[in-house]
Amino acid sequence: MNYLKKTDPQIYKIIKSEIKRQQENLELIASENFTSLAVLEAQGSVLTNKYAEGYPHKRWYGGCRNVDDAESLAIERARELFRAEHVNVQAHSGSQANMAVYFCCLNVGDTIMALDLACGGHLTHGHPHNFSGKFFKVVSYGVNPETERLDYAQILALAKEHRPRLILAGASAYPRAIDFKKFREICDKVGAYLFVDMAHIAGLVAAGAHPSPVPYAEFVSSTTHKTLRGPRGGFVICKKEFARKLDLEVFPGIQGGPLMHVIAAKAVAFKEAMSGRFEKDQHRIVKNASVLCDCLMKKGYRAVSGGTDNHLFLLDLSAIGLTGKEAQEKLDLCGITVNKNLIPFDDKSPVLTSGIRIGTPAVTSRGMKEKQMCLIAEFIDRGLRSGEEKEFAGIKREVSALTKKFPLYPELKGI
Repeated sequence: MNYLKKTDPQIYKIIKSEIKRQQENLELIASENFTSLAVLEAQGSVLTNKYAEGYPHKRWYGGCRNVDDAESLAIERARELFRAEHVNVQAHSGSQANMAVYFCCLNVGDTIMALDLACGGHLTHGHPHNFSGKFFKVVSYGVNPETERLDYAQILALAKEHRPRLILAGASAYPRAIDFKKFREICDKVGAYLFVDMAHIAGLVAAGAHPSPVPYAEFVSSTTHKTLRGPRGGFVICKKEFARKLDLEVFPGIQGGPLMHVIAAKAVAFKEAMSGRFEKDQHRIVKNASVLCDCLMKKGYRAVSGGTDNHLFLLDLSAIGLTGKEAQEKLDLCGITVNKNLIPFDDKSPVLTSGIRIGTPAVTSRGMKEKQMCLIAEFIDRGLRSGEEKEFAGIKREVSALTKKFPLYPELKGI
């Protein structure tokens, strides 16, 4: 970063500090991951200079032959990876991918059903301050109070009562496998579209570590980061019959020029996701999450729903007298990054929460396995039960010693 260092030393210093933080910390936020160097190089390329409104070979600008090739590759690879009929790779984010789907098949004021935020849903699944909650009538479904798992009988009953135009399956904090076939059956009984937001589990789906929603849903949205390990961005899968309408809703509906450097990086990520190493890593993510969760439960912590089937789990901290906010702040002092999170039927506010969300994609990308998960559980337990700065500092030194054995980018010396 010699040019940046010379041109803007303040930003250079901030980036160097972030490199140090990522290298020395244990990243356990379920929605975060580390891209490959190839993805970084593609995203930091001269393709950022090119405007390309429209779609491959149907642009509003000249000089697009190279970016046409890049976007066509991204589309082709995503279709192959997910066995999809149609893919749009232009969405700038998962939220915009979701907006495009809503606008493709709904009118303002239509009824949708989606998972309640407190039970693991996402802001774009109907939160009142989000566009989804402002434009549409939202009926939320939850989880069974005893099992803390999706209650498909309740979902069917709500669907029959409210007759939604669309039912959304998917979550940002649900630790169990989702039965997309059951959702399809529910949608068929009430004449609703099935829309699956697989942002969190896309990498797992690509590798066969979680059932795929693609055969069952009219629409599937996702981000390209998280488990998929690509750049920050979104994409949408749909059945052929909706292809033209969906593309029009992305452009010119909700976006202008696509980010061609990001689309090229998406293409790289899709190619990497076809490798045997990626498949092995995705199954390792699930195994690591299970082991880490089990180790913490053996130390007396309660995991929501009793465990995990995917890349994340939620810890209920009520029994040890901590809020999620306090736990997040304590662990941050130890060099461990998690996020506070509501748990089902939480009696605390979203600002405080009773739980934390823990995920294993990033530590798995660094090469960590079951042995390291047990060690991380020790660090978390000690951090949550500690109360003095010297104790936090001691844990942080141990965390740093562990992360040094698993460098972010071993190809680069001295990062």
